[in-house]
Amino acid sequence: MEEPHREHPLLRQGIDLLGFDPFDRLAEGTRTQQPALFLVSMAVWAGEERDTPAAAAGHSLGEYAALTAAGAIAFEDAVKLVDARATAMADAAQREPGGMVAMLGGDAEAIAALGQELGLSLANDNAPGQVVLSGRSDVVDTAAERAGDLGARAMALDVGGAFHSPLMAPAADALRAALEATDVGEPAFPVISNGSAAPFTDIRAELAENLLKPVRWRESLLYLHAQGVTDYVECGPGAVLRGLVKRTLREAA
Repeated sequence: MEEPHREHPLLRQGIDLLGFDPFDRLAEGTRTQQPALFLVSMAVWAGEERDTPAAAAGHSLGEYAALTAAGAIAFEDAVKLVDARATAMADAAQREPGGMVAMLGGDAEAIAALGQELGLSLANDNAPGQVVLSGRSDVVDTAAERAGDLGARAMALDVGGAFHSPLMAPAADALRAALEATDVGEPAFPVISNGSAAPFTDIRAELAENLLKPVRWRESLLYLHAQGVTDYVECGPGAVLRGLVKRTLREAA
């Protein structure tokens, strides 16, 4: 994913700051994949010619790229913060193994009720017809088996742990300490928080809390839509978020 940006100064600087090349170690999972995704996102952002955005939003880890693009966190500090976040999440996942399952189709409220019944967390509300449950691996498997009863199709996610669930509490604590040591300023344009689906008001507190909260992506897009935003640019590898934008705003039209 980094090939088009391999020689971009920000990507090279980020590798130097990390002290290792995450792109050579992607198979290690969360610990290296998060810094890699962040660096590619920033290289894409820096390579775009654009007017100042009306707002920005990032999906989970993408919040860090969005806040950095808005000038709330310096790039050098953000690299270290993302590295600390990745380490904390990988450590928490090793301590409390878990997983995530996307539920495609079906009724979102019924899926949320199933999650509550099984002790799972609603980790992502990505778009109409796409929510994600997170928690202990065996319970995630049970939810997947019952997806058909709700008219949904289950798709296990290839992730390292039960992200955006209470199992990430140790990671949130570690991240909170890293955030306290990081300079954070006012963003040059609004950045939407995953946890509130509204602009960040307390960046440090919300970034830590968002490890435990659902990614309210669908609601974030609806918020932006209500503010009059009509054009969206995805800064990162792939086009997954572009698809979620189209699906969400097509239903809102």
